[in-house]
Amino acid sequence: MLPPDRTSSGIFPRKRQTGMQLPAIHFTGALRHDTFCNKYVNMTDINSRSGDARPNGEPDNAALLGDCPGAANIDLIELLFFAYRDFISDPDAILAAFTFGRAHHRVIHFVDRNPGLTVADLLDILKITKQSLGRVLKQLVDGGFIHQLTGPRDRRQRLLYATAAGRALAVRLSEPQSRRIHDALAGLDPQARRTVTRFLFAMIDPAEQPKVAQLVGKEPEDE
Repeated sequence: MLPPDRTSSGIFPRKRQTGMQLPAIHFTGALRHDTFCNKYVNMTDINSRSGDARPNGEPDNAALLGDCPGAANIDLIELLFFAYRDFISDPDAILAAFTFGRAHHRVIHFVDRNPGLTVADLLDILKITKQSLGRVLKQLVDGGFIHQLTGPRDRRQRLLYATAAGRALAVRLSEPQSRRIHDALAGLDPQARRTVTRFLFAMIDPAEQPKVAQLVGKEPEDE
């Protein structure tokens, strides 16, 4: 596709230069961008190699990705989506009664688990902006779920604690999630919990793994 016409400002001149014709390019088949391998693949070649075409004539994802390392993980990507969808659905229903969202859930959870957590540390855990956290934190403080104290050495520092109502809500939110995990592991091999723990740690960015291990109180090999 040619770039758009530019304006008279000099950055975008009004007229495109003429006098030079770009050669016509003909493809034997449509090109489709493979976002996993960051390359274009020839759909004709794929269709000729794969019998797994969809009703509209397009190949499925596995055929499209071919030998790309991401091809074998499409099913896991989708399973992670559906597992998380249902894993979060139970607390979502509880939060709705308070007109809270998932950000409130995360704040309540980590403050309850780490009494005296600083706002700076909470920002680092959640990877959200100070403005976003400030809005959520204000609602939780105003609602009586979180209490803030000034740091003993640095009065600019704010230490966060869950109130009795906050602790009760944290337990209520975690119960259905804990039960879902228990039920999922119950039908698996006794070593499955260790495997799942190691897998989840491996999914975290390597630079973040030491901090997460310290926060959750265990290393991948602790199980």
